[in-house]
Amino acid sequence: MANSGCKDVPGPDEESFLYFAYGSNLLTERIHLRNPSAAFFCVARLQDFKLDFGNSQGKTSQTWHGGIATIFQSPGDEVWGVVWKMNKSNLNSLDEQEGVKSGMYVVIEVKVATQEGREITCRSYLMTNYESAPPSPQYKKTEKETSHCLSESGKSPLQAQDKNVG
Repeated sequence: MANSGCKDVPGPDEESFLYFAYGSNLLTERIHLRNPSAAFFCVARLQDFKLDFGNSQGKTSQTWHGGIATIFQSPGDEVWGVVWKMNKSNLNSLDEQEGVKSGMYVVIEVKVATQEGREITCRSYLMTNYESAPPSPQYKKTEKETSHCLSESGKSPLQAQDKNVG
């Protein structure tokens, strides 16, 4: 297993923020498309949430051709993901990528636990008004490429969710 603990990267300062990513933004290539400042910070667990896949207002994405990732509150469950340290200059591009202006996702603040047990506060996103749907083919590909991000169970974050991933 690759080192998935907190890197020797200083925490956020006045110029940066921490972003808890799940789904397609687990991939370095994906997050860097619009957010070149993103630097891997660590793997973390979001307690009392669950990963799901769906479509905002039930409308299938023309880009993804299937359900896209979101999280929802679910006591006792957990979501594993990656924390990226990003420059605040990328806030607008990240919000745009996540469809905040269109109302597809809303920004939320979450407290996540690192594998060392440290609690950190991060920005994340939650889909609004969605209907569950099987994950798009791209998410299944993403799941196979996230070897740098393993949960304590040894499964990738998408496999660890035990929902719709096959």
